[in-house]
Amino acid sequence: MVWRERDRGMGGPEAAGGPADGLYGLPAAAFALRLQEAATLDELGALARGCTRCGLRGGCRGVVFGEGDPRAGLCLIGEGPGATEDEQGRPFVGKAGELLDRILAAAGFRRDQVYISNVVLCRPPGNRTPEPAEIAACRPYLLRRLQLLRPSILVLLGATPLHAMVDPRASIGAERGRWRRQDGLWVLPTYHPAYLLRAPERKKEVWEDFQMIRELHRRLFGWPSEEAAAAREAPAGPAGAPDEGG
Repeated sequence: MVWRERDRGMGGPEAAGGPADGLYGLPAAAFALRLQEAATLDELGALARGCTRCGLRGGCRGVVFGEGDPRAGLCLIGEGPGATEDEQGRPFVGKAGELLDRILAAAGFRRDQVYISNVVLCRPPGNRTPEPAEIAACRPYLLRRLQLLRPSILVLLGATPLHAMVDPRASIGAERGRWRRQDGLWVLPTYHPAYLLRAPERKKEVWEDFQMIRELHRRLFGWPSEEAAAAREAPAGPAGAPDEGG
């Protein structure tokens, strides 16, 4: 996969012109070693909470690491925490998160049956899009999470995770709904729920994507069944709502 080739040795930030020092001022090589020594998500989360590799940590309440079933075959990656996520310390709990919960439920998944996280772990000021250096600084944590989680299906919610994990020049409009088979994973980009709050006419496309996700998950793991799906139409949500992050 792209992240394996581009970040061999977990040294992504340096290649992207980011900080040369890692966690607690450790040199890049020592930082990479500390990441590899984190054998569980809890250990990796503890490292992340002490990170100062970019400026985001100084402007947020805390690190929003991720949550869900660590043994889940399905992992969803968004952009970064919004205001509500920063307050609660949990990903996707704002208006966009409520919509994501409804989409998952309609596809037959409970939130605690999947794993949800973001490209960056700290809230960007004003919910702006993370800058390339911020993404590069946080990316090693995401790569190590994926190594520990070992999901079979990776869903990229929006342009930021698509750029961070696949190709910085890729268009989410062009890539949305197209499966990629990379490094043993099934990868599917789709629109971020926050975008659907601003463009509700796109919900049908995302619902089609999650029907494909459900079918692949069923083939790989034997569930969810048809009966588990709560609906057969795109879940409704408020139009014109603000971007609450992910």
